[in-house]
Amino acid sequence: MNKTIEVRNPRTGISDHTIVPPSKNQLEQQCLNLRQAQIHWQQIGIVGRIEALQQLKQAVLSQRDRLTEALVQDTGRLSISALEIDSFLSSIDRWCQLAPELLQESEKNTAIPFIKLQQTFVPYSLVGVISPWNFPLLLSTIDTIPALLAGCAVMVKPSEIAPRFIAPLMKAIKTVPDLRDILVFIEGGGETGASLIEYVDLICFTGSVATGRKVGAAAAANFIPAFLELGGKDPAIILSSANLELTTSAILWGSVVNTGQSCLSLERIYVAESIFEQFVDLLVTKAKSLKLAYPTVESGEIGPIIAERQAGIISEHLQDAIAKGAMVRCGGTVEEKDGGWWCYPTVLTQVNHSMKVMTEETFAPIMPIMPFVTVEEAINLANDTIYGLSAAVFAAEESEAIAVARQIDAGAISINDAGLTALIYEGEKNSFKYSGLGGSRMGAASLKRFLRNKAFLAKTNSVADPWWFDS
Repeated sequence: MNKTIEVRNPRTGISDHTIVPPSKNQLEQQCLNLRQAQIHWQQIGIVGRIEALQQLKQAVLSQRDRLTEALVQDTGRLSISALEIDSFLSSIDRWCQLAPELLQESEKNTAIPFIKLQQTFVPYSLVGVISPWNFPLLLSTIDTIPALLAGCAVMVKPSEIAPRFIAPLMKAIKTVPDLRDILVFIEGGGETGASLIEYVDLICFTGSVATGRKVGAAAAANFIPAFLELGGKDPAIILSSANLELTTSAILWGSVVNTGQSCLSLERIYVAESIFEQFVDLLVTKAKSLKLAYPTVESGEIGPIIAERQAGIISEHLQDAIAKGAMVRCGGTVEEKDGGWWCYPTVLTQVNHSMKVMTEETFAPIMPIMPFVTVEEAINLANDTIYGLSAAVFAAEESEAIAVARQIDAGAISINDAGLTALIYEGEKNSFKYSGLGGSRMGAASLKRFLRNKAFLAKTNSVADPWWFDS
């Protein structure tokens, strides 16, 4: 019998859900079934695949209440769960609009007049997706939708911390005849994810650097591509010319949305010394206005800490910072309430890079702020990290901000705003340093990751080529 995994409710602390991972033999058989079904999925063409995904969209809409309820139980928050579903449905429409043009074959002449090139592509038969707990639905489908439209079958292994949404989503999937045999969400923990890598042709992983390194190594051993979206310690630089009213509102949202449980959360804030105290005072005032979503999900904006182990990391980072001289301007503690773990929006000053809160991923609604004197100093501080996912720069003039952004080692920089990569999907970006590996999951390049290019080189005349041997 397969070993069950107990799932904790983040609002109550009670294990009120159980999942049963597949055995290795069951997993292997499921993957074989997906490979066989993928042949038909590829053959129905882009028109057939678009029709199937539009049917899925309607099926999800019919399951929306159940899906929302499951996501709330998984994460303990309501508004972001609704936003996840909206983003998922929008991604179906967006990719259905883009895919036909991206999947067009091309034909052209080559440098040799009588040799013609026809460029085509072949989808990877089976794609594996391993996704995290902070946005259970969105991050399990962000790679899945373009992979499906490319013609791949997909197996998704969401986090064992937030798996309740799988059942209503699979119920919707099973109502779509062409989709139900080539898209499967499976329950399981790290062992299941590790086994999945053995049976797929390409793996997409979103999660920590430590686990991402293991996934990358396993993929390399199996000689398959790995696309890794890993951790971040995103910096924000606020120049002296910035509009403080708008900047503090953007920083607050970018730091504490989803309780800071996002790889693109702003986790380090560098402010020009001349406006430092004014910036801090305004940010603290706004941070104090936010409330916990407790005792009900409608009570406030800040949900619980989803993963219990993360609560320990957050406490450790706060205690380390305070012990080394950080000043708590608001918030500053992790609290237990009726079994759930909570953290008020926290502003810290008198911080430096000897503190874990400035160097390690905290994944919390914590805003540590350092002053800088010169722009060069700010850039050096922003780049003093093993991460390079995203960042933000604020200034009166866009050109002033972009001049700084060009010098930051990160894949996407929001200008006079924060967290725009969560909202804007057109911009292609790559992760820098330890924040990831592989092609962009945004923009047109995202779909093309799931295709292998193939070239037909055709001779068009009926005479001997000049380089052939004389006969």
